[in-house]
Amino acid sequence: QVQLVESGGGLVQAGGSLRLSCATSGLPFSTYGMGWFRQAPGKERMIVAAVTWSNITYYADSVKGRFAISRDNAKNTVYLRMNSLKPDDMAVYFCAAGPLSRSTMKSGDAYIYWGQGTQVTVSS
Repeated sequence: QVQLVESGGGLVQAGGSLRLSCATSGLPFSTYGMGWFRQAPGKERMIVAAVTWSNITYYADSVKGRFAISRDNAKNTVYLRMNSLKPDDMAVYFCAAGPLSRSTMKSGDAYIYWGQGTQVTVSS
């Protein structure tokens, strides 16, 4: 059974930082791509960042230069370091896994497994 469990969300002041973690199990982690998505109330889910099995990365324009995705294959875990947080970053953040390629990594349809999400709240 595949499981993705996010952690690290919470309340932070604007300008602050958080690091999200997504621990996986039951997944051939080193051969799968991983992504972070977010969904704010009343808005559609959007991709934030993704990394393929070969460490090709993608970032949404709104987070470039502030967020960094990384993976630790030894720990079957993917991370999202979020710096200079803004109120607009406030959302539920989800991690997801799939057999990604450079051309598919931005699409939610490319992901097979999803976590339950972790809330990130940014106060102004």
